[in-house]
Amino acid sequence: MRLIQHIKTHHRFNIKLFACAAFLGCNSISVAQDTTYKLPPIPTIETIQLGFIENPNNFPEEKMDFPIASGIYKPTWESIDKNYPGEPAWWRNGKFGIFIHWGPQAAGKSGDWYARYLYKEGTNAYKNHQKNFGRPNKFGYKDVLHQWNPTQWKAAKLVQAYYDAGFRYALVVGVHHDNYDLWNSKYQPWNSVNVGPEIDFLAAWKKQLKKHGMRFGVAFHHEYTWWWWQGAFGADTKGAKSGIPYDANLTMADGKGKWWQGLDPRRLYGIPIKYDTLVNDGNKFAIEDIAYKHRGIFGNHLAYAKWYATQWAMRIKDVVDNYDPDFIYTDGNSTQPFSGDNSGSGYKADAAARIIAHYYNQAIVRQGNHFDKMSIVKFRPAMKGVATTFEGTYPDTIKTNQMWMGDLAVGDWFYRPGFYYDAGMVVHALLEYVCRDGNLTLCVSLTPEGAMDKGSARMLKATGKWMKINGEGIYGSHSWKKFGEGEKVTDPEDPSAPAKIRVFPGDKLSKKHAVFKFSTKDFRFTLGKDGSIYAFCMTVPEPGEMLTIKMLGKDAGLLGKPIKSIILLGNKQPVKWKNRQDGLVIYCPKKMPFKYVVCFKIKN
Repeated sequence: MRLIQHIKTHHRFNIKLFACAAFLGCNSISVAQDTTYKLPPIPTIETIQLGFIENPNNFPEEKMDFPIASGIYKPTWESIDKNYPGEPAWWRNGKFGIFIHWGPQAAGKSGDWYARYLYKEGTNAYKNHQKNFGRPNKFGYKDVLHQWNPTQWKAAKLVQAYYDAGFRYALVVGVHHDNYDLWNSKYQPWNSVNVGPEIDFLAAWKKQLKKHGMRFGVAFHHEYTWWWWQGAFGADTKGAKSGIPYDANLTMADGKGKWWQGLDPRRLYGIPIKYDTLVNDGNKFAIEDIAYKHRGIFGNHLAYAKWYATQWAMRIKDVVDNYDPDFIYTDGNSTQPFSGDNSGSGYKADAAARIIAHYYNQAIVRQGNHFDKMSIVKFRPAMKGVATTFEGTYPDTIKTNQMWMGDLAVGDWFYRPGFYYDAGMVVHALLEYVCRDGNLTLCVSLTPEGAMDKGSARMLKATGKWMKINGEGIYGSHSWKKFGEGEKVTDPEDPSAPAKIRVFPGDKLSKKHAVFKFSTKDFRFTLGKDGSIYAFCMTVPEPGEMLTIKMLGKDAGLLGKPIKSIILLGNKQPVKWKNRQDGLVIYCPKKMPFKYVVCFKIKN
């Protein structure tokens, strides 16, 4: 019965795959695609029992053997770095992207990590889940997937709004930590075509993005899903349902006669990972608390670990081969997936380098040696061939030794009511990234139904108006010699440290960011495509106010050549100015009908 169901399932997937290919266009299927690989069954017997290995350095890196395209890129970081052709022009030109960080976890209206925390007593997610769906031992996350029906989701309408807001590329979540693929997945039956809305979201997003000339990236967050779900194998400890196991404990046989017949819960929730004692840095901890805190190798689960890393990679390969994204992104907080450190805990393997080598070899087949694809590995140390990220923060100064972006959420990474929306805080955040030579990829959460709420729609509309005036200082820009100047403040946590320029606060954007005040002494700089310096005053000066930019004065010695002209973007008349020894003095017009930030274009 299991084999028959498996054949039926894959027959159904293959039909949908051909339909998807036709929907995407003839270029979506690579000539180098491997169509013969079949993912092996989940291992049920572990012949090696090494216990929990606290120090990953004591475990050799596993060399994976899943199939990849051959070519000049070998599955090593050295090969990837050596052969990569360099930053794509579209990445530099884009600068501002939308992070479409959305999926069925929005159904909980509980913010980020709802799927995990609905199994944790006392959390808001647990309480909201009971209110909306019932107790998780009766209605678990698999059932959330089944009922998820985003009836208001209109890809064309949303992408138009994103483009109008000034975004020039999109990073779309393909799979989050919940392990549910938002495409017609060949290697994960728990996907949006097979369970829930019956929609291939990646295909639809790409189609609409292409219409606007926006580049299409896919984000993969399933690196540490195998231990992220461990709470789902528990049970309530209080109340009438105390001791009744949550639904991750169900088996495939339990689905007989139910809506999920033929689907294996292990493919969604993974397996329970149990050790008598877990110790890291001398402290005992529970497996479900490993996130962002601990490191180590699951030495009793090495067969499963290799299987998990294989299917992790094959799912990314599936998207690379069949959806041809312009860039891919892997989420975590270690130097790479499957490193044994932090979010990469549990296993140590070359899966990430191997899949990126495949992606770049495929790019050569499609575009030639000077392809314009790129990969992003969150928090990856500096290298040419892979970009890195700064989540909710940015470097202290200009960073030009690696492609990088800020990934930042308005409110949270998944929707919940009560977010604070303000276009000014988006503009201020964007400038802190671009003045340091980075990009900003901004998450504006969609509702469970798949729409923007009124507040986010208003915010993006206002952001777009600002970008139409000031975008020439953003798109295609580089950092200047200094990222900015302004009032200096002392760090309250380290009063003895030298004072630094006051900068916009980090973390997810909220009311504290909207009310944060800059002064007319605060500036951020970029270098435009035509060589002009763009000086952004981080607030709107009073009409007729005199501004002084010290970095552009003669004494600073940074200009190189005399200033020829200065224009206030959005103002038709030239402004009056004087370049003195102590600074560039600019006299604002008598009318200043601007919002958030004003920009002076300086030619020299």
